[in-house]
Parts: sequence; C-alpha cells; structure tokens
Amino acid sequence: MLAITGGKIYPVTAPVIEYGTVLVEGEKIAAVLPGRRVPAGAQVINAEGLTVLPGFIDAHCHVGIMEEIYRQEGDDVNEVTDPLQPHLRAMDAVNPADLAFADALAAGVTTVVVAPGSANVLGGEMVALHTAGRTVEEMLIKQPVGVKAALGENPKRSYGSRSKAPATRMAAAALLREALTGAAVYLEKWRRFADGKGEAPEKDLKKEALARVLRREIPLRVHAHRADDILTALRIAREFDIKLVIEHCTEGYKVADILARHDVPAVIGPVITNRAKVEMKDISLAAAARLEEAGVPFAVMTDHPVVPVQYLALSAGLTLRGGLSETAALAAVTIRPAGILGLADRLGSLEAGKQADIVLMRGHPFDLCSQVVQVLISGRTVYQQQEDPVR
Repeated sequence: MLAITGGKIYPVTAPVIEYGTVLVEGEKIAAVLPGRRVPAGAQVINAEGLTVLPGFIDAHCHVGIMEEIYRQEGDDVNEVTDPLQPHLRAMDAVNPADLAFADALAAGVTTVVVAPGSANVLGGEMVALHTAGRTVEEMLIKQPVGVKAALGENPKRSYGSRSKAPATRMAAAALLREALTGAAVYLEKWRRFADGKGEAPEKDLKKEALARVLRREIPLRVHAHRADDILTALRIAREFDIKLVIEHCTEGYKVADILARHDVPAVIGPVITNRAKVEMKDISLAAAARLEEAGVPFAVMTDHPVVPVQYLALSAGLTLRGGLSETAALAAVTIRPAGILGLADRLGSLEAGKQADIVLMRGHPFDLCSQVVQVLISGRTVYQQQEDPVR
C-alpha cells in the first residue's frame, strides 16, 4: 500500500481536506482520509506543503498526431481526401514519442482525448489515452470516445477551394445526414438478417463506425464555433436520436439555454487564443460562466498544439476572469471531462475505487507560479520534478 500524506487534498467531488492522506492499493485509490493515516508497512510519499489533486483531463487535443516541431512528417491530423471518413482512428496515428506527452505529464495532465482534425465533415474516431506509456496499447483508456464531425468554416475551406462538396454549410449538413441515413439503412439490413428476413449486408467500416453513434454507444462530437452551426448539430442529433457533444462551442453562450434544455454537453476552448477566424469573432472569457449558469455540462480543452497541452490548468484558470467559480473551473479539467467521456466511474476525482491518477503540486493549480512535483498514473510514479538544468 502507498500513503500520500500531509497534503492539502482536492477530491473535486467532496470538500477540500486541509491536511489529509490518500491511500493507494495497486492501481486504485483505497481511501481519502483527513489527517495523517499511514497503515503499518505502507510506502509513504510525504506531501507536506503540497496540493494533492486528481490528474487533469484534456478532453480534446491532437497530442501525438500533430507534432508541434514537425510539418508534414508529424502531421497526421486530417486526411483531406474525402469529407466523410468516420472509420479513421486517431489511435492509428498517435506517436507515443511525441514530446507533448512529456509536457503533459510535467503539467499534471494524465489523460488526453486525441481527435482527428476538423477538415472533414466526418473525421474519424477519437481515443482517450493516458499520457505515459511506451505503446499506444499501454496508454489506452477507451477507444472510441466519439466520432469527430465538423461544421462551419473548416470543411468549407478544405473542399470548397477545390470545387468539391462541401462548399457551403448546406452541403456539410446534407453530407452528415446522408452518412447517418446510410448507416441507419445498414443497421436495418443487419436487423432483418438477424430475423431471417434477408441476406447479411457486406461489411462497411464507415457504416460500422456510425452504427455505434446510432446505437447511442458513443456520441457524435461536432466541431462548431458559431451559434447557428451549434444549432444545426443539435437539429441533426435530434433527427437521428443520437448523443451529441459540441466541440469548441465558441458561441455556445448565445444558445446556452437551448443546449441545457436538450442536455447537450460541450468541450470549450481553446481559451488562450486570438480571433483566429471569422467564426471566432465573438470569443469570450465569460462563455464558461454563462454555460455554467444555464446548466450546460462542459469541459475545458487546449486543442493542442493550438494551445500547448501543458497550459490546460492555466486555460481553466483564465475562465475565472470571466466569472466562473474556482470549483467549477477545477471540475472542468477533472470530473466534468470524465463524465462527458463516460469515464467518471474511473477518473476525474480522488475517491475510493477510482484509478490512482494523482498529481502532487507546489501551490494552487491556477497559480502561475505553481509547479508539479510528482505525478502518478494507476498508482505508479510516472513523473518526478527534476532541477531545471537551465537555472
């Protein structure tokens, strides 16, 4: 058994413990207790003067498939040869040696959701990974955690400039409907075959990927900045009765009441960015607070490498300037993304029975001067602060 003792503990789903102990048995948290509780024979990590938190979760980034110091060599984020490619798997393009994984660990980010880009209307499957491991298989938490879709400027720019569809928002929506309709017909053929009423259809990987969405096993995660694009995504989701997550959700605050009414979560960000394109002209630090007030569940993302993954906590901290509470901001990079990913029973808080993904930090997570001292994933130390050789 391992005892992390003497620190200020932020369980996230329970009140802060000013001086307490986290007990770890194997890969799981055994208990979170007030005071110094060290069982006989336990290995001790002295957390005196430190903050103890669950590992941060970046619910939307491109770590491992869009390597920041490379150009074409390390850029595998968009397969711009067909606007409908739901069967692509981000997992197949992840390079575990990408330096961003080490950056993430040093900043306390223990889980990342790696997504295909937004050049295509349907870009492929998103995967949840731990940030430590030699192979993608070692890092894997859940595959898939959604199918990436995109509306708005990006698909238009990618294909319209080549005189191919989609050149308009109408075409993007139509292509998405067409793909979902084809997958629904495919599922019906399989149902009829199971009932002895027809032949089995030929296996179709694109339709298989969307079948998971239509069966509500995973959500359609739609890149949408502008309010009208957000509502188009919602319209299509209601037509097909599928789970929906809005990615970026820049103007989501304008339609927050509608998102809340339909229980649609969002992964917002990047927060530390400029008005990079027209559909981001109304970006606001107050967006998170407005979503919170309306009752929209949301997480904060980096969209790495747009914002480097090591600035996830800083991104969440900046939402305080827009009026979000500290409690909600911390939840937005821990338990909220875990819930959106369907992993809240395993990740996102310090609770008995959950995976021991734990960060020890000197200072508050939203303090610019704070430093991560030690990181554990599944109860094993995967990062230990070393003296900076530049100093």
